Amino acid sequence: MKDGDIARRGLVLLGCGKMGSAMLEGWLKRGLPPMSVWVNDPHPSDWLRAQGVHLNAALPESPAIVLVAVKPQMMAEALPTLKGYGNGGTLFLSVAAGVTIARYEEMLGERTPIIRAMPNTPAAVGQGITAIAGNARADEADLASAEALLSAVGEVVRLEGEGQMDAVTGVSGSGPAYVFHMIECLAAAGEAQGLAPALALQLARATVAGAGALAMQAGEDPAQLRRNVTSPNGTTQAGLEVLMDAATGLPPLMKATVAAAADRSRELANG
Repeated sequence: MKDGDIARRGLVLLGCGKMGSAMLEGWLKRGLPPMSVWVNDPHPSDWLRAQGVHLNAALPESPAIVLVAVKPQMMAEALPTLKGYGNGGTLFLSVAAGVTIARYEEMLGERTPIIRAMPNTPAAVGQGITAIAGNARADEADLASAEALLSAVGEVVRLEGEGQMDAVTGVSGSGPAYVFHMIECLAAAGEAQGLAPALALQLARATVAGAGALAMQAGEDPAQLRRNVTSPNGTTQAGLEVLMDAATGLPPLMKATVAAAADRSRELANG
């Protein structure tokens, strides 16, 4: 897909909830003309109404990209309205969880270029990470276009194939919820040691956010960063001996957590 195709041919956004809105906001901030965007959403927000995009209007004849951002349970009803774009030059980019490329090919035609993406909720603040995989019809230009769009809300990585998507779901797709729960648990542990609830939560939030920022910005890997702050026989070592226990600590627990999420992703994909 050549540069300028989106501005010239248009982009259709099917569904504009939290994820769709986050992406649309990023595109508009980057200079995408609002009149190049058609949004089909039965319950548009006040924010969306104010953006100047084509809202629930007649769609363009041959859009460059259709981005599918509806909930999976709404797919059977929503996608057939766009079937006429299948088997042509329109790229379909999906951020709908659990909907496989094969299912899109069944609904749209096997000659349709399709890219499946798995973003995560930090996309709402421009700090997400999205993994993508395409079918045989999606060429390098299509993948580059998808990367350019999705980079509006964070990092983008390419997978070796769609088979890795369930593992991605278990790590980064569901991962923010694990971190939020860690903040809850860290704050609760602080309360148990005598801190006021508000102070414990403030400390836990800032600690996790700060450590995450340091992990992203430092030139060292997480293991080295951990060693840097662990003095022999000090307080951090005492805590890590509990957390890193091979039988009862975080390593086996996290492995089981990611495996459970990935397994559930496979179950949902298989119907």
